[in-house]
Amino acid sequence: MLLSIAVHTPAYSAISAASELLTYCADQPLPPGTLVRVPLGKREVMGVVWGIDTAFAGDPEKIKPITAVLEAIAPLPESWLRLVHFAARYYQRSLGEMAIATLPPALRDLTVEQWARRLKRKKKAPSDDIAADQALALSQEQMEVCAQIDKNTGPFLLFGSTGSGKTEVYLHQAQALLQRDPRAQVLVMVPEINLTPQLEARFQARFSATLGPDAVVSMHSGMTAAQRLKSWLAAHTGQARIVLGTRMAVFASMPHLQLLIVDEEHDASYKQQEGARYSARDLAIWRGHDLQAQVILGSATPSLESWWASRPASGKDAGGRYLRLAMPSRIGAGQMPRLRLVDMRQQPRQTLFSPALVQAITQRVERGEQALVLLNRRGFAPVLFCGDCGWKSDCPHCSAHQVFHKVDRTLRCHHCGYSQRVPLACPSCGNPDILPLGKGTEQLEEALERLLRNVQRPDGQPARIARIDADTTKAKGALAEKMADVHAGDVDVLVGTQMVAKGHDFRRVTLVAAVQPDDALMSSDFRAPERLFSLLLQAAGRAGRDAAYVAAQGSAVEMWLQTQQPEHAVYQALRQWDYSGFAAQQLQERRDAAMPPFAHQAIIRADARSQQEAQAFLRAASELAQSQQLLEGSEVFVYPPIPLSMQRVANVERAQMLIESPSRKALQQFLRAWQPCLHWLRAHPEHKGLVRWLVDVDPQAI
Repeated sequence: MLLSIAVHTPAYSAISAASELLTYCADQPLPPGTLVRVPLGKREVMGVVWGIDTAFAGDPEKIKPITAVLEAIAPLPESWLRLVHFAARYYQRSLGEMAIATLPPALRDLTVEQWARRLKRKKKAPSDDIAADQALALSQEQMEVCAQIDKNTGPFLLFGSTGSGKTEVYLHQAQALLQRDPRAQVLVMVPEINLTPQLEARFQARFSATLGPDAVVSMHSGMTAAQRLKSWLAAHTGQARIVLGTRMAVFASMPHLQLLIVDEEHDASYKQQEGARYSARDLAIWRGHDLQAQVILGSATPSLESWWASRPASGKDAGGRYLRLAMPSRIGAGQMPRLRLVDMRQQPRQTLFSPALVQAITQRVERGEQALVLLNRRGFAPVLFCGDCGWKSDCPHCSAHQVFHKVDRTLRCHHCGYSQRVPLACPSCGNPDILPLGKGTEQLEEALERLLRNVQRPDGQPARIARIDADTTKAKGALAEKMADVHAGDVDVLVGTQMVAKGHDFRRVTLVAAVQPDDALMSSDFRAPERLFSLLLQAAGRAGRDAAYVAAQGSAVEMWLQTQQPEHAVYQALRQWDYSGFAAQQLQERRDAAMPPFAHQAIIRADARSQQEAQAFLRAASELAQSQQLLEGSEVFVYPPIPLSMQRVANVERAQMLIESPSRKALQQFLRAWQPCLHWLRAHPEHKGLVRWLVDVDPQAI
């Protein structure tokens, strides 16, 4: 019996270019989705049976047999195979690469013998120390939203203000579904790992008493390989009724999936940036449609693509394919913060904190309240600089500066990881007076400790300041420990990057300050204003979440923005927290410029030993498309190649070429027809300097 089997061949290799599925023989038919071990060269690898090979025309005697069948694992469901097939086609990857890469690493690497030993291990007794959580009484807005979800099929865009109770809607809909259907499964996705624990705690508290402690599992890259495998198996067997995870969870094998929830759907973290560059949010929409399952996208600042897709019908416009549901009010009649713009042009140069902001933070600390200070750049300063000769702490391997970290006196590249000690003097001219330029969270923390050194809390203790960024949360459990300190009131001022700006329920925060948001306005990326508005509104949403606490304190909830451009449209829209008006203005600009969502894009990127070689490959690819008449009458436009904004990383030069079309179908047809040309070019001796190439469909950064 000849079987077509998906295996993970090297991306864009000769094997994957020749055939996406490889042929092996077996003693008996195996159903599609069966996991097997097969020989590949000198290795033995995991494979997924895709079906019987009826088209093989070679010599059957040369076909290698499968090595073993993982009989203890039920075949992957047909719906999972369809999902992987669609994702591979749409994102221009090989079927085997997509299929195997989405399985847990431990499953991919285990031999049949190791797997058998694992199954013999005794399971630990379940924990029973989870505090029960009762469903909250829904607000009028929440009840109306839930009624709409019950009456319609979706997909739904839940446009809810920060603090409006979107999570309770998720819990309510999941509970109603699981009560109706004893086998149903729910997938809940969050954009970042640090948002998973608090969501898991709420779902565990709500469902563990009735469904058991193993009914809710998590899936994210912060888990060990064994933990991820355990969660995957629980979902695959149907034991796990609710799966919480980051973008990788969209590929979880869930045979009874009926509800998909994508929280903070606007977040760019849902787009994979390595390997197969899929969008988990978009795949969740496709998976829901394929399964006829409901999909809820939730956000206080929806992506403009989702906002456009949920537009109501108007005139000749039939409207979008999503149903928009609004929850504009915060739970408990809480109000969004008052926005205060500080014109830093009126402050002395090098001012970190305006006197008015320092005074406002001081008042919060003295009343026992908390303040959050946001700066989306870690380290002490972005660069060290010599005023005599102009030397800067550039990374020797990247087109980037090495960031100065004062706490351990190092210079670190945040792109390739190269690190070195801070020089005692300028390496170029010997000047001992080299200075930090710019600001980082480490510098803000140090400045606040100095500015608030004489400020006391109501209990007479000095003000306590904590920093949360990628540098302070490297150790296992560090983030959870720091968050616990904040929630317990052991931190008065929290300094952090975007890690603390979204999703967290800080009950005592009454002031949020964004220290240097203007940098995002200088970006060449057309999505920069949208992302800045989203980040600032999400950060503002951390303040005043507990209306009763705010009323008891008698505080005015505020957000402070220190800016050189107070008149900018982004900040003016934020004055009224007017996302709808901001989105309308941005969509009009996008329409006028024929940019997404009014056009569809892909990028082909080339990495090479030199920029010339990278661009030469891209130019040759464009010329080949022209000579093969792939662009003729296709509505597809290919732009000239250019360097990436971060041109060199780890001594590899990077270039890109933008492909654009008003038609998604036309773009996909062109990319599929172009793939053989790209494979052929890659093998040409003229392009031996090319390190790699890749296609990114629906790119989130250009």
